[in-house]
Amino acid sequence: MDKFNKVVDYEFVKSLFFDKMTLLFGGFGGVGTPPSLIDCLIDSGVKNVHLIGNDAGFPWIGMGKFIVLGRAKSLVTSHIGSNPVAGELMNKGALAVEFSPQGILTERIRSGGVGLNGFLTEVGMGTILAKNKPVVKIENKEYLYEAPITGDIAIVHAKKADKFGNLIFDKTARNNNPLVAKAGKITIAEVDEIVDMGALDPEEIIVPGIFVHYMVPSGGINWKWVWET
Repeated sequence: MDKFNKVVDYEFVKSLFFDKMTLLFGGFGGVGTPPSLIDCLIDSGVKNVHLIGNDAGFPWIGMGKFIVLGRAKSLVTSHIGSNPVAGELMNKGALAVEFSPQGILTERIRSGGVGLNGFLTEVGMGTILAKNKPVVKIENKEYLYEAPITGDIAIVHAKKADKFGNLIFDKTARNNNPLVAKAGKITIAEVDEIVDMGALDPEEIIVPGIFVHYMVPSGGINWKWVWET
């Protein structure tokens, strides 16, 4: 594949997913979660997937569509309240859920993406969130150590991109997508509009293409001409 043209089709993406992988996903309540990539994930048949993302979506929206199938083994997230099926699976022991305050989760993902070895925080001290986490004492003050997060694959949703993978997001659909995009060993972006290189204003670009490995057009439209030209 041309290293300056990262547009592929969904069949190729499907081949990248595998059982027991750690999958990072962007989005907030489904907004900013890549819908066609979620469908591709479901179609791939993979199972025992370790998920990391802001929330569990809704049963019919976002990553919730995958979670309700019972094919996720674990979920690191800030809340699952909008997806009652996720709560049922957790209570039955069918889905291991690790809760993290939203800001802490975001910073853990950011740390993983930029190559930091985690960080110290007072948030969660003396609560269940501190369970099994190292405590560091500095000048008679104790802090929790929060480990960085990375994933085998990261999936994000962008409004616009050039063929190299420079990404622009749509208002609040940006949410944690830029951080997720940097934390995957392989990052796949679903994009609403793909343009030629040089067509984007550099000041608009939020995620540089160096972090993006592959892109697919939203909706699974056959844009074969994009990645063959």
